[in-house]
Amino acid sequence: MIKRINPGSRMSAAVLHDNTVYVAGQVSADAQDVKGQTELILKKIDSLLAAAGSSKSKLLSATVYLADIKTYEQMNAVWDAWVDPANSPARATVETRLAAPKYLVEITVIAAV
Repeated sequence: MIKRINPGSRMSAAVLHDNTVYVAGQVSADAQDVKGQTELILKKIDSLLAAAGSSKSKLLSATVYLADIKTYEQMNAVWDAWVDPANSPARATVETRLAAPKYLVEITVIAAV
């Protein structure tokens, strides 16, 4: 079984297959700093995981993309307050150019259902 959550012509926000949900890279330009964007992105991820019947306590993997690695600690402050410390996922954080200059952070996750 494959279920697409918020599908579009280019991509779906998340895809559920068997007992795994794959959440596409989430961004937010509704905040002007890394802290604010990370908070908003994690709220989006919470909603997408819930729509798939999952939650952050079931995260398997996460990749965090930062436009500037110097903001690593700012992002981590928000991440650490959000992530379930008893069920932290495998995670990578990389510095890269994002799709538009207004995006400072992008996060993608994979979770069990």
